[in-house]
Order: sequence, then C-alpha cells, then structure tokens
Amino acid sequence: MQSLKNSLWVVALAVTVGAVFLFAMDDKARSQTNSSPGSEIDVSECASACGLPSHVDLSGDFPTQRTEAEWRERLTDLQYHVAREQGTERPFANPYHDNKRTGLYRCIGCDTPLFSSTDKFDSGTGWPSFTRPIDARTLGEHRDTSYGMVRTEVHCAVCGSHQGHVFPDGPGPNGLRYCINSASLRFEETKTVAEIVALVEAWYGKSQ
Repeated sequence: MQSLKNSLWVVALAVTVGAVFLFAMDDKARSQTNSSPGSEIDVSECASACGLPSHVDLSGDFPTQRTEAEWRERLTDLQYHVAREQGTERPFANPYHDNKRTGLYRCIGCDTPLFSSTDKFDSGTGWPSFTRPIDARTLGEHRDTSYGMVRTEVHCAVCGSHQGHVFPDGPGPNGLRYCINSASLRFEETKTVAEIVALVEAWYGKSQ
C-alpha cells in the first residue's frame, strides 16, 4: 500500500512539474528544439528517422494479452498497423500532432496512461512529441537497428503496443523527445491538470 502511495505521489508531482515547465517555456526555448546548423543534434535527421517503421521483437510476455482476433476487433486498420505491426502514420495528417487541449494520452491497446498534455510540445515534425512519459515504468524500449540507423523504439510495457521512438533532441531537462504516433494513443480531454492526476491515480488504483 505504501509503494502505491509513493507511486501516485511521484506521478502527481511529475504531471504538475510538467505543467509548470510547459507554461514557462517561451518562444525562444521552443525554437531551440529545431537545432541550428552548428548544433550537435541534427533534428531534421531525427524527424526523418521518426517516419520510418520499426523492426524489433515485441513478442514478449506482456501483462495484457489479446488474441489476434481481439486486437483486430479493438483497433482500426491504421491503429493495428502502427500499434501491432510497428508501422508509422503520416506526419501532420494525424489527429494529435497539433492538439493543444489539456488531457491524458492513453495507450490505444490497453488504456494505460502514458503521456500528459503538460509534457507535450510542438517539435515541428508532424507527430505528437513529449518530453517524458508520465511513468517511465509504463514504457518499454528496444534498440532498433533497421534502415541502417540506430534508434530507440518505445512501446507500452503493459500490452506491447508500439508507440514510436525517443530521440536525444528534446527541450526538457532530460533532453529527450518522445516521437509518438497518434494512432497508438487515445486522448482523454480534461478541464484541469488536477483532473489528469485524478485519472492516472484511478488507473493505478484499478491495476492493483
């Protein structure tokens, strides 16, 4: 019980701090996410890498398991292609890349809360971008060496649904940008940041 309380406290703190950071970022800081020609990180290269599918082994024994028929019934064709076949949706032609509403982003495969709007920023890549997940334990990572490059693939640690990739060119304190497919997410709008925290706490309460 104490470990659950500690987890909820950390999640609440992360969401709140994310909100403060988001509002504190001025236009200059946002523009720095697109690195200058002399910077060490080539953001255009990272954006191109975002648009390529993944080829990693996601056949692990995840807590949430579904049959092929159940996945097909739950997901649309595009959602299935991205979340279960590690595909990639088109940039700028997806519902969440420019979504500025307050709310929670859940995994499309199992409703696990993965990202908060307080950690979302405009990367200019055409895909939803976040500085961090709500809880790092809910995201798994794989080294992806397909297409002659080295990338870090990220997926839901609860059901194994592919989410996207994480790159070292983000504006947050950890310098990371989680480039995520809208097709792998379900957005739940809220009126306040406190409501996001409440939704996350409710999910953790049910998962115990």
